[in-house]
Amino acid sequence: MADMPNGEQGCASPLELFNNIAAQGELVRSLKAGKASKDEIDSAVKMLLSLKMSYKATVGEDYKADCPPGNLAPGGDSGMDAAEAEEDFVDPWTVQTSSAKGIDYDKLIVRFGSSKIDKELVNRIERATGQKPHRFLRRGIFFSHRDVNQILDAYENKKPFYLYTGRGPSSEAMHVGHLIPFIFTKWLQDVFNVPLVIQMTDDEKYLWKDLTLDQAYGYAVENAKDIIACGFDINKTFIFSDLDYMGMSPGFYKNVVKIQKHVTFNQVKGIFGFTDSDSIGKISFPAIQAAPSFSNSFPQIFRDRADIQCLIPCAIDQDPYFRMTRDVAPRIGYPKPALLHSTFFPALQGAQTKMSASDPNSSIFLTDTAKQIKSKVNKHAFSGGRDTIEEHRQFGGNCDVDVSFMYLTFFLEDDDKLEQIRKDYTSGDMLTGELKKTLIELLQPLIAEHQARRKEVTDEIVKEFMTPRKLSYDFQCFCFDT
Repeated sequence: MADMPNGEQGCASPLELFNNIAAQGELVRSLKAGKASKDEIDSAVKMLLSLKMSYKATVGEDYKADCPPGNLAPGGDSGMDAAEAEEDFVDPWTVQTSSAKGIDYDKLIVRFGSSKIDKELVNRIERATGQKPHRFLRRGIFFSHRDVNQILDAYENKKPFYLYTGRGPSSEAMHVGHLIPFIFTKWLQDVFNVPLVIQMTDDEKYLWKDLTLDQAYGYAVENAKDIIACGFDINKTFIFSDLDYMGMSPGFYKNVVKIQKHVTFNQVKGIFGFTDSDSIGKISFPAIQAAPSFSNSFPQIFRDRADIQCLIPCAIDQDPYFRMTRDVAPRIGYPKPALLHSTFFPALQGAQTKMSASDPNSSIFLTDTAKQIKSKVNKHAFSGGRDTIEEHRQFGGNCDVDVSFMYLTFFLEDDDKLEQIRKDYTSGDMLTGELKKTLIELLQPLIAEHQARRKEVTDEIVKEFMTPRKLSYDFQCFCFDT
């Protein structure tokens, strides 16, 4: 096993560490059996001892080969104690917390080993782009990052980078929570003027869900229409289905195979919680989500360049995929992708879980009518208000747990108006019904406008977005020939 990058060994879970120690032990034994050089063996032994020290610091006891760490939620990404494990659980498929305020994101930053997006970084983005920071940055909705300063260094030195984000198409209809990474990615594309690739992981949904291949691909195409309706520039955006693109792109598939060669079964079990009963398709899938992080997966866009760094805006639950990617990248000669992590968009019933496409009442869907939006918010949006009007007027409401206020932080652009609503609701001057009415009046035109834009997205437009091709960008800023 290769040396862990600085700062990333500490974010491994006990199970990851246990499996990494086993893999490293195998490597030491094979090096000795193969009579490798003393320096190579010493380096591997040093790494093994370092991993065992990390394991003891995390678990509180020495590593024992026949005794995996117990009482761990599968797929967990840190050494949580039992109380924390009950409180917050985050992996690419499940997000749960017992707190009405939602996930404790400061703890998550520590557990995942990422960096907080602070005021200094937001100001630097503003200086680099000459644009007011997006409300998602101003309000901490995108709250964590990996190596974004490197991206800004490149941009300021007229060096290229590109954007990569994605969508797992598990149903035909998307909800407003699914729009968050795309709204922000469109802003990034606009202010930095860079190419963008969007991966539709229809293969993943076929492997994990009860879908046929045709259904999964059909959902990818339908979801692409909603993504295109966000306003992406067709000249700078390539949307691709894994089922479609991987068979026609040797460069993409070669990178998948390179990644697969450098990640062991023990490692993916530790990172993602896979078991011996999971299909080999699931076990190998993380390499497919990792591959778009490398520019030579898209020779039609970047020619043969393998050195162009990637910036990935995504929800924090996707980070395990890209921790794995960042570990592999230097071993196969590629730059590590940088990341921007968002918080989760809460379900109407409260911030304990993220929205679910399978529960129509947990979500505001992009297909909902104005009447449905009003009904869902009024009936299902969790309130931070008091039991009676009198108590509410006296003690005020709690914006920290009120879902209507949370939704306004995502979609209301005016900072001053949002702050006034917070003050009025907290003081008791604004009632829950009035707060919900404000949200309804914001969401109804927002969804209606999205639906109107989507109607204009024809099958021909989708086909053009999804056709592998050269993209256009400012060659005066970025030269891809060198």
